[in-house]
Amino acid sequence: MATFVWNGRTAGGLAQSGELTFDTQEEVLNYLRKRKITITAIKEKPKEIKLSFGVRKKVSTKDLAVFTRQFATMINAGLPLVQCLDILAKQTEKEHFRGVITEIMHDVESGSTLAEALGKHKRIFDDLYVNMVESGEAGGILDDILLRLASYIEKAEALKRKVKSAMMYPAVVMVVALGATTFMLLFIIPTFAKMFSDFGGQLPGPTRVVLMLSDLLRGYWWAIGGALTGLVLGFRQFYRNEKGKRIIDRVQLRIPILGQVMRKASVARFTRTLGTLIKSGVPILTGLEITARTAGNTVISDSVLQTRASIREGETLAAPLRESEVFPAMVVQMIAVGEETGALDEMLRKIADFYDDEVDTAVDTLTSVIEPVMIVVMGLLVGGMVVAMYLPMFKLVTVVAG
Repeated sequence: MATFVWNGRTAGGLAQSGELTFDTQEEVLNYLRKRKITITAIKEKPKEIKLSFGVRKKVSTKDLAVFTRQFATMINAGLPLVQCLDILAKQTEKEHFRGVITEIMHDVESGSTLAEALGKHKRIFDDLYVNMVESGEAGGILDDILLRLASYIEKAEALKRKVKSAMMYPAVVMVVALGATTFMLLFIIPTFAKMFSDFGGQLPGPTRVVLMLSDLLRGYWWAIGGALTGLVLGFRQFYRNEKGKRIIDRVQLRIPILGQVMRKASVARFTRTLGTLIKSGVPILTGLEITARTAGNTVISDSVLQTRASIREGETLAAPLRESEVFPAMVVQMIAVGEETGALDEMLRKIADFYDDEVDTAVDTLTSVIEPVMIVVMGLLVGGMVVAMYLPMFKLVTVVAG
């Protein structure tokens, strides 16, 4: 598609100008004629050369949530769909997102439903988003659905940040510890090694080990770096494999404390997603299929898909979830009560809110446990090397004093 700059006048003689994105100039002319604008000048806007350095154009979750909430507000105020999209496109700062909204507006103008137009941009609007919008259009409650979507997106992002913070802290501390150890082995230990060589005699065992590690790192840093790079690439390749991903996801859920954080986060994501879809009128089988794809863990995803297959054969939702042994007993029992009372969507929302709080508590627990452990690890690594370097000096002082 190309961007065209135009100037013209309305039926009342008022001068107007603007930019429009279409495939051809003829489409621009047709578009403006329908709005009774007489064109005085039109030309294609010169293409700007931009260096992206391979960065993928991505719409952030925050941008999507803001777009959705504003969209809902304008529809609720009674503005036509096309006009809402036109306003949203003009006020969106990110050029890539602005172009996507403009394309959606043109598709809707051409006769497509909003859900069909959104479905052409899967990287931004996932299956959950498209299916909920489709239900909203069919039920005449699009503004309601969009507000639910905005709330869902914001809460899902908050949950993701909690899990990331739980995993980030130990990772950062470990990187700092390894960085300090590497620096000492490369630059500080060699200075001591030269000094020790002048002493002669037998060095203590810990000192010899540290000097050996320093020589190994300085002499074969390229091989160690290559091996670590190969290990990381191999792990990534293994994780991309379906079988490998299942193994790693299963192990993640069994890691002490951290596994509990991830399991609770997965339960919160599952219940909130399914509850939002059911409340929006999406059929439960479609809802479970979408939920399985957004589970974030293949163990949870497999359990949801097995549940979907059981429901297709006439089972309730709670029974197959209980058999999977993936979800806590309380979750299964509350879902069973929700099914019996006909308030499944409300019960799922309550479970999601409860487990959001549980994730907060689990993250705090993880931080309080890991902090002293990491301090001990850093102390052993750095302090151990310092002690190893000073042992020969203590020995030398003892000899001189004797």
